[in-house]
Amino acid sequence: MCSRRLLRWLSDVMARRGRPWSYAGVTIRGWSWVSKGAKLHSGGSRDDSDSNDVRKTGGDWPTGVRRSPSGRIPQWAIDEALGKLQEPAAWRTDSSAGRTGRKKKIGRPRRNGASVAQRGKRKSIPVVLGIALVTGLYFSPALFERFVLQPFRPYLPGATAPPPGIEAAGAPLGHPPVTSPSGAYVLQPSPDPAQPFVAYDPCRPVHYVVRPDNAPLGGEQLIRQAVAEVSAATGLRFVNDGETSEGPSDERKPYQQDRYGRRWAPVLIAWSTPVESPRLEGKVAGFGGSVHVEASTHHSALVTGQVALDAPALEEIMQRPSGPLLVRAVIMHELGHVVGLDHVDDPKQLMNAENTGVTEFAEGDRAGLAVLGSGECVPEL
Repeated sequence: MCSRRLLRWLSDVMARRGRPWSYAGVTIRGWSWVSKGAKLHSGGSRDDSDSNDVRKTGGDWPTGVRRSPSGRIPQWAIDEALGKLQEPAAWRTDSSAGRTGRKKKIGRPRRNGASVAQRGKRKSIPVVLGIALVTGLYFSPALFERFVLQPFRPYLPGATAPPPGIEAAGAPLGHPPVTSPSGAYVLQPSPDPAQPFVAYDPCRPVHYVVRPDNAPLGGEQLIRQAVAEVSAATGLRFVNDGETSEGPSDERKPYQQDRYGRRWAPVLIAWSTPVESPRLEGKVAGFGGSVHVEASTHHSALVTGQVALDAPALEEIMQRPSGPLLVRAVIMHELGHVVGLDHVDDPKQLMNAENTGVTEFAEGDRAGLAVLGSGECVPEL
C-alpha cells in the first residue's frame, strides 16, 4: 500500500498538470488525503505538515528515487524518498546493554602472570603427592598390601578371602545361657597373647554342610541333634546348607568361591574312613577343628572348620543299646573342638580325650562353650 505522503504528492502532481489520477478504480483530481479513515475531500489547500516533506524538482518523481532494473519502484525506495525508511536492527545485540548502557564483554578474561603461576602450582600438587604415595608404597610392601591391595583382593583372581562383612549383623544373633562358675574347661590357645581366645563371630551365622557318603542309618538326624546342642550352649546360630560332595582334607581351603560362592566355606561334617583320612586310624572315632583368620584390626576369629567321623567304627557302635547316644556324643565332642574347646583332664566332661560313657555336655563343657559364644563381632572379615 502507498503511504499518505505518496498519495498527497501524487495528488499534487496530478492537480498541477490538470490531469486526473486513478487509484484502485477511482479517478482523483486535486484530492488530498485528510484522514486515517480513508476519506477523501475535494479541493482546498492542505494544512498538513507532511505536504512539503518531499522536495520535487520536476518530473513525476523526486530526484534520486532508485528503481529496479525493470523500471519499477520498490516500496522501500518510495519509503526512502519519503524519509520513512527505518534503520535495520543489529544482527546481534546484547539484551543487557539496554538496561545497563554498556555492552557485555565476551571472551575469556585475561589472567595476569601471578594467577597463571598459581594455577600451575595447584596442578602440580596432586602429581607430586601421587608420585610420593606410589614411591612410599613401593618401598613399603606391607603398607601397599594393607592400604592399596586389601580392598581389591577379594575380587582378584585367586582370592583367598571373601569381601568383608558378608552376613554380618550389627549385634550378636544370639547369646549364651548363664552357666555355673565351673573352671573344668580348656580353650584352644590364641595366636595372639593379647587376645584371650579365638571364637566364631557371633554377629553372623555359622553355616555347615554334610557329606552323607558312608553315613550310618540315622546319622543325619544325629548330626542335627549335635549341632542343636552346641548352638544352645554357645548362642551361635548354625545354618544347614545341605549336602556336599567335598571330602575332608588337612589342606582344606577356608575360601572356596567356585564351590560355595563369595563367602567363607561352611563347616564341613563328613562321614569318612581311615583310608580317606589317616588320622582316623586306631581308636580315633573322629577329629575336628577350625581355621582362624586375622582381621585388619589384628583381631582373629574362626571362619570355618571341619569334622571327620569314622563311619565304619561308628556304625558298629550304633548297634549297641545306647549306640545312637554314644555316636551323637562323638559328634558333639568334635563340634566342641570346632567352636574352640580343647581337651580337658576331667573325665566327667564330654571334652575329655578318653570318653568313658558321657553323652551330654557337663558343667565345665557348658561354661567353656558360653565363653566361646561371647566373642567379639568382626565385620572386617
